[in-house]
Amino acid sequence: MLHVMKNFYGRLMLDIEGETLSNEEKKLISNPNVCGVILFARNYANKAQVRDLILQIKSTSPDILIGVDQEGGRVQRFRNEFVRLPSMQALGDLMSASPASAISFIRDVGWLMATEIKLCSVDFSFAPVLDVDRDTSSVIGDRSFSDDPELVSIAAKAFIEGIHDAGLPCVGKHFPGHGSVKADSHIDHPSDSRTINEIQSHDLIPFAHLSSHLDAIMPAHMTFPNIDKDPVTYSEFWLKRVLRENLKFKGVIFSDDLSMKGAEIDGNFSDRAKLALKSGCDVVLICNNREGTLEALHHLEKNDYQSNTVLDAMWQRSRNDTIELDKNAEIRLDKVKTAIEQM
Repeated sequence: MLHVMKNFYGRLMLDIEGETLSNEEKKLISNPNVCGVILFARNYANKAQVRDLILQIKSTSPDILIGVDQEGGRVQRFRNEFVRLPSMQALGDLMSASPASAISFIRDVGWLMATEIKLCSVDFSFAPVLDVDRDTSSVIGDRSFSDDPELVSIAAKAFIEGIHDAGLPCVGKHFPGHGSVKADSHIDHPSDSRTINEIQSHDLIPFAHLSSHLDAIMPAHMTFPNIDKDPVTYSEFWLKRVLRENLKFKGVIFSDDLSMKGAEIDGNFSDRAKLALKSGCDVVLICNNREGTLEALHHLEKNDYQSNTVLDAMWQRSRNDTIELDKNAEIRLDKVKTAIEQM
């Protein structure tokens, strides 16, 4: 079914509290400045429940985008009744033994992940992780395909192809790379003292290789003080010059959660949202802080931001296909599920 382009896309993506939508949340997501809802494990009990929840959300705001962190491994929000996906590191490790069959399998896992969430009317997962790491970062680690940037590029490309084959958009993260520092940006302010040449020859490689294949990118809440004084989320250098101009990226830039420690700046959430949008983010994500969400929303209402039309291509990809499985897809689903269980 072909959907026509929307007239307006908001700039804020937010979370909700539980497994059903409250009246307050219905009012909140009806605001035209809200373009999306991210779901967490607390919002999920089983497939029937989450379908009902998403029906409530989309009945309230039909054009809203629903996202989830369904990466695989330890970051998989929907587990009960879903296939337990392997970590990306486990998939990357298969590449050294049998590259050709591994690429095919990784593509299938990406397809299965996207197919399962699509059948529940979720529009996209914040995946794949493009960080280059094995055991350096406390927050990345086995979420990465490998500590070899070329292998990450090859494996992630196959995973992206699988997602696209299922008819969903993808989100690469965490630009320009979170894998080379130990600190966790959820609870700390990670800083990487390397030069731009060092970043370009390592962490940035997957983003450079895959920029034309990605529907969206999420920057890291990190600072590279020998390159730019500002955290990436608030850096025009990183988002406008490197990502938009140098890498020619044309998709959506989602901020990571602005309630994370790595996103803290002087001022309130209005200031965070204002600076992230000014620096090049198309959508700001705020989770687990309703007061902060309302502050940012007030800023958006007061300043009358222009329509975020870059979201249209992503919205079109997520809505332009059937969510029913045909016989061949059912066979493929069972085959991939069995292969994962045998890992």
